[in-house]
Amino acid sequence: MLNKLKKLLIFLITFIIIIFFNFPLINTILTAFKSSSAINAYPQQWIFTPTLTNFRGIFQQSSTPFGQYMINSILIALGSSLLALIVSIPAAYTIVRYKVGRKYFFPFVVNLRAIPLIVFALPIYILYRSMGLVDTRLGLILIDTLINIPLALLISVSFMQDFPVSIEEAARIDGCTVWQTLIYVIFPLMRPSIITVGILSFIYTWNEFLFGMILSINNSTPVTVGTTMFITAWGIKWGLVAAAMTISIIPPLIFVFITQKYLISGLAAGAVKG
Repeated sequence: MLNKLKKLLIFLITFIIIIFFNFPLINTILTAFKSSSAINAYPQQWIFTPTLTNFRGIFQQSSTPFGQYMINSILIALGSSLLALIVSIPAAYTIVRYKVGRKYFFPFVVNLRAIPLIVFALPIYILYRSMGLVDTRLGLILIDTLINIPLALLISVSFMQDFPVSIEEAARIDGCTVWQTLIYVIFPLMRPSIITVGILSFIYTWNEFLFGMILSINNSTPVTVGTTMFITAWGIKWGLVAAAMTISIIPPLIFVFITQKYLISGLAAGAVKG
C-alpha cells in the first residue's frame, strides 16, 4: 500500500511539473479552439465550446498564405539539415583522423554558436542583397546551415573520437579509398550520430526567426515569421495567431516522435562523450 501511495505521489508531482512548464503551450492550443467572444471574455474561460473557425481562417486569408509558409519551413529545414550533415561529417573525419584544424579551426567554429546571431544580421543582409539571395529559400538554407554547423560538427567530432581506428584500417587493407571508407564504413556506423544531427538541425532551423524575418519578404517566408502576419495595425487576431502556432508545432513534433529512439541513442553514443 505504501509503494502504491509513493508511486501515486510521484505521478502527481510529475504531472503538476509537466503542466506548469507547458502551460503557455497548453493555453495557446486551447485559445486556437476558442471563438472570438471566448478569447476576449474576462475572466478567462476554461470551459467553452470548441470551434475550428480559427483553423479555417488561417488558410482562407489571401494576404497571409499560411500553407506556403509551412511548405517554406519544411523545405528550408530539410535542406539545411541535409547540408549541415554533408559539411560536418567529412569535416569531423578530417579533424579527428588527420588533425586538420583541430587546434584552432574546430574551437573557433564551435565557439561561433556562443555569439549572438544579431551581430551577423547586417553584414549577412548586405552580402545577400549583393548576391540576389534575399527572399529566397536557398538563402535561408545557407544561413541556417551556418547556424547549425557548430553543433553538428561538435556532435560528429565527439562520436568520431570514440570510433575504432581498427575498422578503418581493415577497410583500407581490403582496398578501400578514404572516400569509400567514409561512405561504406563510417556512415553506416555513424547512423545514430547522423540522425541526431539531422533532428537537432531540423528543429533549430524550424524555430529560427531572426534571419527568417530579415531575409524574407514574400516568397521564402517561414512559418515562424508568417505567424506574426496575423498581427496587424488594426489589432491582433489572437485566435488566428494561436491556430497558426498550434499547426506550426505539429511537423517537428511528428519528426521527433518518429526519430526519438535514434536521438536518444545518438546522444548516448557520442554527443555526451569526450
